[in-house]
Amino acid sequence: MSTEARIAKHWTRGGLAEAVRAALAAAGLDADKLTVADLAPLDQFHGRGLEATSELARHLDLRPGQHVLDIGCGIGGPARFIAAEYRCRVTGIDLTAEFCKVAAMLNRATGLADMVVVKQASALALPFADAAFDAAYTQNVSMNIADKRAFYAEAARVVKRGGRFVAAEYAVGPGGPPLFPVPWARVPENSHLASVDDTRRLLEQAGFHLLALNDRTPAMLAHYEETRRRIAAEGRPILGAHILLGDDAVERLKNSARSVEEGRTVPIEAVCRRV
Repeated sequence: MSTEARIAKHWTRGGLAEAVRAALAAAGLDADKLTVADLAPLDQFHGRGLEATSELARHLDLRPGQHVLDIGCGIGGPARFIAAEYRCRVTGIDLTAEFCKVAAMLNRATGLADMVVVKQASALALPFADAAFDAAYTQNVSMNIADKRAFYAEAARVVKRGGRFVAAEYAVGPGGPPLFPVPWARVPENSHLASVDDTRRLLEQAGFHLLALNDRTPAMLAHYEETRRRIAAEGRPILGAHILLGDDAVERLKNSARSVEEGRTVPIEAVCRRV
């Protein structure tokens, strides 16, 4: 099995569209008529959710009408947020066919199908011309990708000179390897983390000027504390990442949190300009 096939298999749940529609109904929502805010607990599929996406989007320095690329878009939550908030066209790519199918369903349900398009494709072979996008971003994708040199080079290839690129991901921490399973990998063989220094070097070699490299550990720790407080007070939410992760979601999410808390992983945000 190829690396890409293993990644797609890892993220494919089976019956995801039906599970999403059932969860939305349980939350009292009409699955065919939704807002970006309705979906935020479900489709902001990364640490700190919509708060992290909002921060990332601000770093992109966007203007209405620009064309933005989401590399590894999942079910499309950040893409829909940027389209609605900044009035940009957003194209998302993801390796997992099931994610692309659900993203298209939710684009229609939010009335954003004319502004957000999702394609099944590899981040290592983006099906776009050089300098096709005004800006690009990626959230929690590179941890599945061993060839980060090619990953960043492809991002640089498709972004116009002067355009912004923001990469939010996990880096290697000093506390040892992550505790498995985590959301992006059930076994160590599918997890590919780089150091902070290597991330900086690879981005610069790809053709980016690094404007900032932010350690988001303090914000992530605060998020974990608030999440635990809310669950203790209110119980587990109906809408959340567990719908996408499946039966072992709680274990994977707990291990991800512990990995940050123990310094095994470092959540970082690299803000770049294409040179």
